Amino acid sequence: MPKPLTLDHNKLWKILKEMGIPDHLTCLLRNLYAGQEATLRSGHGTTDWFQIGKGVRQGCILSLCLFNLYTEYIMRNAGLEEAQAGIKIAGRNINNLRYADDTTLMAESEEELKSLLMKVKEECEQVGLKLNIQKTKIMASGPITSWEIDGETVETVSDFILGCSKVTADGD
Repeated sequence: MPKPLTLDHNKLWKILKEMGIPDHLTCLLRNLYAGQEATLRSGHGTTDWFQIGKGVRQGCILSLCLFNLYTEYIMRNAGLEEAQAGIKIAGRNINNLRYADDTTLMAESEEELKSLLMKVKEECEQVGLKLNIQKTKIMASGPITSWEIDGETVETVSDFILGCSKVTADGD
């Protein structure tokens, strides 16, 4: 998933409305984010002040909630709830797990996984976000072909960390 610092504020307000957040709460958030400015200081000096029109406030208690609403909107519009792709766990079809700003997509086949990923990628682009292919990884329990998305090769891994747990291709 894209990072919280890249969320466009105007798209965020539209998403909050579509997700059913009451107008008075969205108005409060708009006022909180209105007119934000920043300057950068380095060893070479300080920049001029500039407007901030993207991202959620680092350290703000609302930021994770706003980011989660944004990503939930993406997943819903990608149709993951209705998708048949996924793995069956206790009779339920599970095709995605999310922890903070990390998303794991799961499927029984390479074709299903690629379909899920492309749906998420398309929905990200619809709301002005770009899927970071360098941070996108594939893990398979069997042989898998090399994937390319937008001319970039997607790395295949034998394990990854989800939250505080290590997930491995062989299930250990």
